[in-house]
Amino acid sequence: MEYRTLGRSGLKVSTLTLGTMTFGGTGPFAAVGKSDLSEASRIIDTCIDAGINLIDTANVYSNGLSEEIVGEALGGKRKNDVLIASKARMRIGNGPNDEGLSRHHLIRECERSLKRLKTDVIDIYFLHEWDGVTPLEETIAALDTLVSQGKIRYVGCSNYSGWQVMKALSISDSHHQPRFVTQQIHYTLEAREAEYELLPISVDQGLGVLVWSPLAGGLLSGKYRRDSPTAWLLGRPAVSSLVIGARNEAQLKDNLAAASLTLSLDERLRLDDVSRPPVLYPYWHQQFTAKNRFGPADLVLDRSDI
Repeated sequence: MEYRTLGRSGLKVSTLTLGTMTFGGTGPFAAVGKSDLSEASRIIDTCIDAGINLIDTANVYSNGLSEEIVGEALGGKRKNDVLIASKARMRIGNGPNDEGLSRHHLIRECERSLKRLKTDVIDIYFLHEWDGVTPLEETIAALDTLVSQGKIRYVGCSNYSGWQVMKALSISDSHHQPRFVTQQIHYTLEAREAEYELLPISVDQGLGVLVWSPLAGGLLSGKYRRDSPTAWLLGRPAVSSLVIGARNEAQLKDNLAAASLTLSLDERLRLDDVSRPPVLYPYWHQQFTAKNRFGPADLVLDRSDI
C-alpha cells in the first residue's frame, strides 16, 4: 500500500480509504448496503491487513449507525494507527437546528459522533456540504473550538464549489484559524468537472483530495473493468486517496488490487483523450492569451484539444 501526505499537513494516508456508507443499512442507506457488525468487522480487518489506514464515515450514514458499527468494530485497533474521518452538515432530525453548519449543530454533532465512534478524537472532520445560511466565520470558529479542545485534528470540506473553498480558506487565514487540509469530491473518468476549479485549487492551496465514489457506482457490480478507472484517478494531480466501499468482504478484496496497479503512459493518454472535458470560458480564452505564464494549477485542466 502506498501512503501519501494529505495536502500540506504532515498526515500520511493510504491511497485507498474505506468508505462505510454500506454499514448499518437503515433508511435510504439500505439501498447502498446492509453490513452488520460482523460483516463490517471482517471488512475493516481485511482493510487493515491490506495497509489501509483511513476509515471514512459520517453522522448521516444510517442515522449514526455506521459510526456506531465503526466504533465497535475497531475496538483496540485504534492502537494500530487507524485514522477516522467523519462529517456533519446533513439533516439528522426534525428540529430547526438539526442540520447546517451553525456552531450549535457542528459542535453537538461532533460530540455525538465521538460517542458513537468510541474515541476521544476524530482525525479528519469534514463539512459535508455547503451551508449558505450560516456565516462561514461562525463555522470556522466552531472548528477552531473543536481543534482547541482536542476533539478533531484536521478539517476538510466536501462537495464545495471553487469559490466556496477559497472563501473558507481566506477566512481561516485572516483569523489564524484551522484551514482545510483536504476536500472530498466526486471525480471519475466519466465525470471530470473537478478539473475546472477544485483540482487547480487543491494544487494551488495545498489541499489533499479524497475522491468519493471513484468507481462511478458501477465497478463494484462488475459492469466495468476493475483496473483502468481507479488507477487513472490515483495518477491525477493532488489526489491523495480513493474512498472505496463494499457490500461485503468479497467485493472489497476484488478492489484492493487497484492500489498496486500502474498504467502505462499510452494507456493514460488514451483514457485522457476519450474522457477530456470541454474547455469552457474563461479557460479557452486563457489558452490563447495567457498560456506562456501558466503555473502548475493552470495545467491541471487539459486544453490540448484547442
